[in-house]
Amino acid sequence: MESPTSSPNIRTRFLILSDTHGREIHPEYSKHHADVVMHCGGLTTESKIEEFKTAIRDLRSLDAPLKLVIAGNHDFTMDIPIFQGKVIEANLDLQLVKKEYGDYGEVRELFDQARESGIILLDEGIHSFTLQNGALLKVYASPYTPSLGNWGFQYHPKTGHDFRFGQDIDIVITHGPPKGIMDSSCSGGRAGCPHLFKAIARARPRMHCFGHIHEGWGTKLVQWRERVSEDPTHFMDIDHGKSTVIGRLSDMDPGTRVLETSHCTEDQNPLKAGPQTLFVNAAIEGTDDFPAHPLWKIDLELSRAT
Repeated sequence: MESPTSSPNIRTRFLILSDTHGREIHPEYSKHHADVVMHCGGLTTESKIEEFKTAIRDLRSLDAPLKLVIAGNHDFTMDIPIFQGKVIEANLDLQLVKKEYGDYGEVRELFDQARESGIILLDEGIHSFTLQNGALLKVYASPYTPSLGNWGFQYHPKTGHDFRFGQDIDIVITHGPPKGIMDSSCSGGRAGCPHLFKAIARARPRMHCFGHIHEGWGTKLVQWRERVSEDPTHFMDIDHGKSTVIGRLSDMDPGTRVLETSHCTEDQNPLKAGPQTLFVNAAIEGTDDFPAHPLWKIDLELSRAT
């Protein structure tokens, strides 16, 4: 009989959130232990230094040895060329700017100081971690979203963005969603990125987490079609009949603080790595009807580190 230590896969627990926007998180979140916390950006509303300090305090309060963080469009002071351009364009007093928003690069210094609490700010790219539970975690992170505005970490929708990762990635963390998956905006249109969808459809990671589109909160276990089309889209490359919605706002009790789902070998809906991807919109900030969305607590299996 195979011993637990010889198993090729390790059950790994994630706490996933996004779009906290400078507000203190609910104390309930801190009662749940995980192997990894992932914050998918939207740390602030106005990118003020005090909002970042609140976000870091929130992350410190969560019970996990590793806490991975990316920026979002609201966190524009971390996109230093954009931050500098705003200051110059508005002809602002630099001393007043520093008082409210910090100096150029000051937010990154705050995150550097927070590394002793397991908090790691991820720049765009591929990152590997050997977890305390013995699993190997390979992540691709990107804060970039499509927009015609003047926020941080953005690109023109027509130009697109080069999301560079291959099929050996376990989890993709982006601020925004891919087009066609939990990206319906309050205006009724799809706000996700088609370039991101194409990259995800080709790589087929175990999980893709994001936020940004608050009303799209939810989780879906997607079944991919056997072959990737030449120009992947959510119409052609997903087998919707074999995909499963795990949670969505229309099914949620507003009093729910944490929602759990597990997709390991012995579970009802085990994740089949390669043929399936678990998509998670983890936006915490809600609307007047549902002011705060639940935190996601998710169990998946990862490969054992060698």
